[in-house]
Amino acid sequence: MTPDALAALHARCFTMPRPWSAAEFAALLASKGVFLQSTAAGFALGREIAGESELLTLAVDPALQRQGHGRRLLASFETESRKRGATEALLEVAATNTNARVLYKTAGYSESGRRPRYYSPPQGEKIDAILMRKSLI
Repeated sequence: MTPDALAALHARCFTMPRPWSAAEFAALLASKGVFLQSTAAGFALGREIAGESELLTLAVDPALQRQGHGRRLLASFETESRKRGATEALLEVAATNTNARVLYKTAGYSESGRRPRYYSPPQGEKIDAILMRKSLI
């Protein structure tokens, strides 16, 4: 997927935190340790550094959600993370993103911390970020 396609899909999936631009995706893709796992349904963008792999974002076309694509992209992220030498995966998710939290918990991630009032939605109160981790060994 091109940075433009990544940004377009990200914009269809997220309003908070704000969608990332094509320029931001291009810069990330050019960064050390960053990798992309993608299908026609969506993508997972990760970064492996010193044995840890961070899921930067995961997006599935809204018309194709709830069909297992997110689970498969997450598994692909984990497989690539292991290939790159990661022994642990981490991510953050908005406390209000129930579907994503269920996906991650079902995949074996557990809450490891919180960032209170981390996300600033366009309207309403700030939302906590939940930090999650999973051993990849």
